[in-house]
Amino acid sequence: MRVGVLTGGGDCPGLNAVIRAVVRRGTEEFGYEFVGFRDGWRGPLEGDTVPLDVQAVRGILPRGGTILGSSRTNPLAESASQGSRSGVERIKDNLSGLGVDALVVTGGEDTLGVATRLHGEGLQVVGVPKTIDNDLGATDYTFGFDTAVNIAMEAIDRLHTTAESHHRALICEVMGRHAGWIALHAGLAGGANVILIPEKPFSIEKVCAYVEHRFQTRYAPIVVVAEGATPQEEDVQVADQRLDAFGHVRLGGIGQTLADEIEKRTGKEARCTVLGHVQRGGTPTAYDRVLATRFGIHAIGAVHDGDFGTMVALRGTDIVRVPLAEATRELKTVPPERYAEAEVFFG
Repeated sequence: MRVGVLTGGGDCPGLNAVIRAVVRRGTEEFGYEFVGFRDGWRGPLEGDTVPLDVQAVRGILPRGGTILGSSRTNPLAESASQGSRSGVERIKDNLSGLGVDALVVTGGEDTLGVATRLHGEGLQVVGVPKTIDNDLGATDYTFGFDTAVNIAMEAIDRLHTTAESHHRALICEVMGRHAGWIALHAGLAGGANVILIPEKPFSIEKVCAYVEHRFQTRYAPIVVVAEGATPQEEDVQVADQRLDAFGHVRLGGIGQTLADEIEKRTGKEARCTVLGHVQRGGTPTAYDRVLATRFGIHAIGAVHDGDFGTMVALRGTDIVRVPLAEATRELKTVPPERYAEAEVFFG
């Protein structure tokens, strides 16, 4: 059997561990041949491949990013026109021409949504969940999340010391478009005084009250805000209104908006630090390396069993298989009771 492997969407620490596990087990235990597709769905869309054997995956376990490259290419947006084929038709033709019997697709909501559609079109696909946002409902955790939280936590630890030195309010903007898991975990672990998440629009006046109370105790406040958080009083502020191939606005800017409002309303100096892609870069944590490796082992196991149209998922401590359609049905957002735990420490 010849198996294709691709990584789509935002890059993520642990992707290389998945690739390594899929190739190692698939080659050594099942005798499969592998081909890597470059840059997410662009690879099969354009027939852009790279050889993928045991030698190609040696030494990649601790590396961040993905040796295959990634992109936000959306083949479903490639509709057929006069004399041309649709994106789905091009992928099917290219896979057939390359002799690829099955695909292992690692990605988040958008990438796996395409995989679900292709499975419906008759392709043999197995999915692996990947997102630093930890917002896929069918799995307890996604790899990359632990690394992102630890990077953000370390940044918050460092911000505490400079905030105290200069008696400033410091705002730390972290990733999280629709779900505030990174902000919640990093904020709690880093001892933030306020945590703002997309699931609950916040009052700027209340944030300012927390900031002033913190200053009154002779400590400098740290505010952690997810990039998708929105104030009740006004529209969300974004740095860029352009959309990606899946129709998502490129978020960013709410942290600086918050810093400006805090200065204006409290008279206290406020500075914003945007962690951005720092959270996605660098070497994965031990937890993410292990989880990604287990996902890869079980994904190629699903291919061997012919259990296509499924995604491997973490349930408790077990790796299970769930339908791809279930994996992308709904986002896992922070429930009110979890946010209430963090609110104990606000102010």
